Amino acid sequence: MNIKKQIFVYFLALSAAAAAQQIPDYNERALFLLKDSLASGSVLQPQVEATEGSIDPAEYITGPGDKLFISISGIEDVNLNLVINQEGQLFIPHVGGIDLKDNTFAKAKEKIKAAINRYYKNVDVFISLVDFRKIKVSLLGDVRRPSSFVLPGNSRLIDLVMASTGLNQTSNYRNIKIISRGGDTVTCDLLSFIRFGSRSQNPMLHEGDAAIVDRINETVSVFGPVKYPAIYEYVAGETADELINLAGGFLFNAKKDTIEIVRYSADGKTLTSSYYSYNQLVNEKTVLYPQDKILVRGIPDYYTEKLVRIDGFVEHPGYYKINENKTTLSDIIKEAGGFRNNASLIEATLSRSMGSVEIDPELERIKLIPRAELTDDEYDYLKAKSRQRTGKVVVDFVKLFKDNNQEENVILRRGDIINVPEAKNYVIMLGQVVSPGNIMYQEGLTVYDYIKLAGGYSWRALEGDVRVVKANTGEWVDADDVDKLDPGDTIWIPENPPAPRFWDIFKDSLTIIGQVASVVAATVAVIIATR
Repeated sequence: MNIKKQIFVYFLALSAAAAAQQIPDYNERALFLLKDSLASGSVLQPQVEATEGSIDPAEYITGPGDKLFISISGIEDVNLNLVINQEGQLFIPHVGGIDLKDNTFAKAKEKIKAAINRYYKNVDVFISLVDFRKIKVSLLGDVRRPSSFVLPGNSRLIDLVMASTGLNQTSNYRNIKIISRGGDTVTCDLLSFIRFGSRSQNPMLHEGDAAIVDRINETVSVFGPVKYPAIYEYVAGETADELINLAGGFLFNAKKDTIEIVRYSADGKTLTSSYYSYNQLVNEKTVLYPQDKILVRGIPDYYTEKLVRIDGFVEHPGYYKINENKTTLSDIIKEAGGFRNNASLIEATLSRSMGSVEIDPELERIKLIPRAELTDDEYDYLKAKSRQRTGKVVVDFVKLFKDNNQEENVILRRGDIINVPEAKNYVIMLGQVVSPGNIMYQEGLTVYDYIKLAGGYSWRALEGDVRVVKANTGEWVDADDVDKLDPGDTIWIPENPPAPRFWDIFKDSLTIIGQVASVVAATVAVIIATR
């Protein structure tokens, strides 16, 4: 299965599971959910290497298979490459055996030096770990394939997870238990390591350790202006401020004085709300309960960018600040230095994207109907909607800036875009004329004047159906209904469809004649039979 199919199946399953219970949805979960389907998950995996090339001597536990280099410098230099045997003993010639089983490497070096100093006097001793042993550890519980793994001795929890075939969508990342061979148990929050590098939550593994991944049962949530709003696994004893910090802390517009904690009452049916300031949460260490939701509000209009943009043929295009409910279109054009000489006021537009995007259910319905099955009204509605420019504000720039008609002087809103294109000092001739193309605009000329300038109609022109597409609205108008042409308008002369070919007519005629003959013959046969 390729990665796209895996992603699809994962999210499909995640949606189904979410319908039954809340599933944590922070992004880091994807790191371990979609592993390569060819990963073996076998007991022996020599290709896996630990992520760290060095160790902390106070943390690393020595054991059978570790390779040590020991250098003894004095009157006579002695260099030794030794391996701890399967009983945890290190044998040094002339010194004897030293029990290093279950010692940290720091403690092991102390014991080795003490043993050497009993035999060699006044020498310098250097000890280093040349190569790690292999350890056998297990990943069990709610994982894709519970199994044992052979890893380098300096491997950590995340190395074990990465060596596996992945976790499940219901795996609890924040309450992974590591049980040692001796029965000691530690609980790790893998998310804290991934997000903050907390090494205590990604401990070094030891021979015989078993990592148990629990199944998600209880969750908590934090929503609002924090860096990582999401549903998280519940961790017993976690406080509200700790969860907010795990969520990355507040964004700049967070309202920190009225943080709401929504909690179920003891009956598990009634929701209650309590309000805190962030300082209260820190000082009082408010402990969270399963299914708690932390709701952080945002400060309204905080650092809201109240800008508009002007593109095209003004003296200084770019972004401009507006005063809400005050700055008008003419104010901004003036601030931008006014129009350049070749600006087209006829085609200038004001677009507005703020507000909800409305879906037209009637248009969506009509788009699914084949053209042949559309009524005339439905087809006209489809054409009208296709010409509609989303977000366009109806403003006549010519009336405003040439005629000083203040009714067109709209008040701008943040996010508005003003576009002033270059003037098209020509009329576009399209379709069945002798010389289609652009003809320089001349005030007062009619549609038919421009057709003459283009060489007249071509022999396939449908002369009675000439249309004009207006530059500023996109509207299609019959040539006879156009009072005045403007620069940028398009005159379209459609093609007269060709007459049917003779052979097609001849074949259709033969077919019809044959059908008529068959009907006549059948009628005659019936008449004869009745006599």
